[in-house]
Amino acid sequence: MGKIGLIIKREIFSKLRNKTFIIMTFLAPVLVAAFFAIVIWMSMSDKAEQNIVVIDETEFFKDKLAGNDYISFTYSHDSLDKALDKFYASDKTCILYIPSNLISGADGAIKIFYKKAPGFAPQTYIKSQVEKILYEYKLKANNIDPTIIHNAKQAIKLITEKVNEKGEHAEQMTAFASILGFFCGLLMFMFIMIYGMMVFRSVMEEKTNRIVEIIISSVKPFQLMLGKILGIAILGIMQFIVMGLISFALTTVLSSALLKDVQKDMVKFNEQKAQVMKNGTTANLDKLDPMQDKLEVFEVLGQIKQLNFVEIFICFVIYFLAGYLFYSSILAAIGSAVDSESDSQQFMMPVMLPLISGYVIAAQMMSNPESNLATWGSMIPFTSPIVMMARIPHGVPIWEILISMTLLILSFLGTAWLAGKIYRVGILMYGKKTSWKELSKWIFYK
Repeated sequence: MGKIGLIIKREIFSKLRNKTFIIMTFLAPVLVAAFFAIVIWMSMSDKAEQNIVVIDETEFFKDKLAGNDYISFTYSHDSLDKALDKFYASDKTCILYIPSNLISGADGAIKIFYKKAPGFAPQTYIKSQVEKILYEYKLKANNIDPTIIHNAKQAIKLITEKVNEKGEHAEQMTAFASILGFFCGLLMFMFIMIYGMMVFRSVMEEKTNRIVEIIISSVKPFQLMLGKILGIAILGIMQFIVMGLISFALTTVLSSALLKDVQKDMVKFNEQKAQVMKNGTTANLDKLDPMQDKLEVFEVLGQIKQLNFVEIFICFVIYFLAGYLFYSSILAAIGSAVDSESDSQQFMMPVMLPLISGYVIAAQMMSNPESNLATWGSMIPFTSPIVMMARIPHGVPIWEILISMTLLILSFLGTAWLAGKIYRVGILMYGKKTSWKELSKWIFYK
C-alpha cells in the first residue's frame, strides 16, 4: 500500500496545483446558486406592482375588475388617445383598453399598453378576470344564476400516499420528487463522466509522454492504475465536500434574503390555518389575510422541508464513488490501450451508451417513477448510479439500495480485475492500432 499511497498522493497534488480545478471548485457552487437566485428573482419580479388604468368603452366592467396584492385597477372616462398622451408622465404602469364591441363578441380582444412589459402572471390574471366577468354576464343573460355554477365548482388538492407491505402509508412529493430525482441523476451522469475522463486523460498523458516507462520500473502496472483511480476518487470526495458546504451556505443566505417575505407569509398562513381548525365554523374569516395566490409556493416550500437532504447527499456520495470506480477502471484500460483520443472512439461508444441510457431512464422516470424499467435500471451496475439517484427522492426500500450498491461494488471488482489485465500490457504498447480482438488476447495473457 506504500507505493499505491505515493501514487494517490501524486494524483491529488497534481490536480490541486491546477488553478482551473481550484477555481471551478469554488466557482461552480456560486454559478449554481446565482442561477437559482436569478430564477427566484425573475419569478418574484414577474409579480411587480402594477397600477393599471382601465379605459372601458363598454362601461360594463367598471368596479367589477378585482385587484390583488400586486395589481390595482383605476377607471378613467378619457378616450384612449387622450389617455395615451398623458400615460408616460403618469404613475400608471399599464393601460387596459376594453373596446366597445367586446361584449357583442366581435373579436374578443382587449389591449394592454405599457411602459415596461408586464410579466406573464399579470397578463394571465387580467385575462382571467375579464373572462370571468363575461362568463357570468352571459350566464345571467340566459337566466342562469352564476352563484349556482360557482358553488357547484370545488377545487381539490390531490395528495399521494405510498402504502408499504405493512399497510403503513405516508404522503409523497410526486411532482417535486420527480424534478429533484432527475436533477440528481443528471448531476451523477455529469460527475461520473468528468472524473472518469480525468483518469482516462491522466493515463493517456503519461503514456504519450513515455513517463509511464519510468514509473512502472518502480511499481506494478496494476498498482499504478489503482493509485490513479483512488487518488482522483479521494479528490472528487474532497471537492464534493467543499462544494456542498459552499452550496449550503449560499443557499441558506439566498433563501433568507430572497424568500424572507414568502417564509413570513407561510408562517402566518399556518397560524391562520391552525386558528380555523381550532375555531371551526365560529372562525371570523373576514379577519384572515387572503393568500390563495401563494398556496402553490407554500406547498413547494413545505415539500422541500420534508426532504432528507442528508440522506440524499450520503447516497449521492456513495453512488458517485462506486459508479466512478466502476467506470474509471474501464476508462483507464481504454486509455492504456490507445495512443490518442481519436483511436479511443471505437471503445468509448460502448462505455457511453449505458451512461446515456441511465440518463434517458432518469428523464423517463419524471412521468413514470415506478416503472419496471426504472427498477431494473437502478439494479444493473451500468445504469444504477444514475437511475437509483433519480429514484431515491421518491422513496426506495433500504434493501433495494443495499442490493444495488452490492452489485455495483462487485461489478467494480470484476472490471478492475479485467482492466488491470489490459492495463499491464497496453500501457507499454506503442504505434499499433488496438482492436477488440487484441484486447481479448491481453485479458487472457499470462
